[in-house]
Amino acid sequence: IGDRSTSDLVVRLRTESGRDEWLYCHSSVLTDKCKYFSERLSETWPTLQIIDSRNCVDVFCQDSDIDHHVNLLRLLYVLTDDPLECIPHGVTNVLGILKVAVNLSCSQLIPACVQYIEAVPWEEAEEDEILKIIPKIGSLAEPILGRLKPVDKSIVEKIFVSAVQFATSLPHLDSNHIKASAQDQIEYLLTEEDDDEPLLTPGDDILSLLRDSMKRLFYKFDDRLNSLLQMPLQSISEGNEMKLFESHLSDLSWAFLILNKLDMMPEFISHWVDGSEKVLQIFERLMSSEDGVTTEASLKAIEASAKVLEAISYGTVILPTQRRLQNVKLWLPFVRKMRPVIDKASSSENQKVKLDGDLWQSLEASFVSIILGLPSGDQAGIITEWLSDANVRYPDLREVFEMWCHRARMAKKRFGNIAGNPSDGVITNIVAGGGTNDNMDDSLA
Repeated sequence: IGDRSTSDLVVRLRTESGRDEWLYCHSSVLTDKCKYFSERLSETWPTLQIIDSRNCVDVFCQDSDIDHHVNLLRLLYVLTDDPLECIPHGVTNVLGILKVAVNLSCSQLIPACVQYIEAVPWEEAEEDEILKIIPKIGSLAEPILGRLKPVDKSIVEKIFVSAVQFATSLPHLDSNHIKASAQDQIEYLLTEEDDDEPLLTPGDDILSLLRDSMKRLFYKFDDRLNSLLQMPLQSISEGNEMKLFESHLSDLSWAFLILNKLDMMPEFISHWVDGSEKVLQIFERLMSSEDGVTTEASLKAIEASAKVLEAISYGTVILPTQRRLQNVKLWLPFVRKMRPVIDKASSSENQKVKLDGDLWQSLEASFVSIILGLPSGDQAGIITEWLSDANVRYPDLREVFEMWCHRARMAKKRFGNIAGNPSDGVITNIVAGGGTNDNMDDSLA
């Protein structure tokens, strides 16, 4: 190719932008290995007798495909019985050659390009290009389609079940990175993306399995808590005990994320609320030791608690007043104390911990919402403690304070003329508005 002294044909590559590339070729080579040139130079071609038509063939293409056309024409000169040996490597190169081979009907090159593409990894952009080309090659595309076809639902369910079993297994430091990957992919399978439905919508069998797996996860966590509470402080500080504890906390934080997606959060919140006191007892013990508590463990505990507090604040999970109050009283002082420590660790040059930038804001909003839903007496106790604390800057409970003062004034105005204890007789039968329990709702209205 390119030998002007022996060539008898010029292939002129032309584009809409006016680009014009000339290649000196040999008609015997091109007609033997490419159907397009065979037909174009045959005696039956309508314009063959026009001057220069036999010696010059125009091929129209896009600017981006010029190099691929040149590569294909060069390949026609070196093709052997095994075309796969001749084509250049690289998915982009082979896709370009395949596209030209399809347009020019080079039957020897198409199967070789398909075989190469099927055997190597693709980038996402390359896959999009493959999808544009394969409809033009019919049944020859079958090997590639094996990697492109939508996955059967039963296969998705099988891999989901395997991932759940691994993701909820006992922590093992050597495989925690694999476990984290499994947890990420479970979340991905259940998440809508760009208005598309999730890849998996679990049926009753899958939900039952997931529920049982999550229960085992909480039971394992409770066993870990009991073990740490009975273990000497020195034993906790040494070895991998804290790392395993952190892994348990990470698992629970992920579990709450998944349970919330599947509307299964209420079933498991009580497990966390029951275990919170033990968790904070462990941190209290560690704080009294020489080694202290690790910021990584504190952050993971706070992240898990944040998801629970958020669910309670939104009303996703309905808990009795005392349980809500208990949760606030347990976690509010701990979060207040640990925020400066965690912020310092996350802003240091070494970046010992990776902090979600929205964590503190989300926690603050949850605390405010939950506290505003408590009885005014309990609110007053929390506000008093908040104002007397040296770390009054976080969380910002000004909204709670302002609402409490406003409600206190309004309550005095509404019920100030009632003699005795307002709680007696259900605020004296709702300010003597009538009644009995039968018309209580009307009186409240």
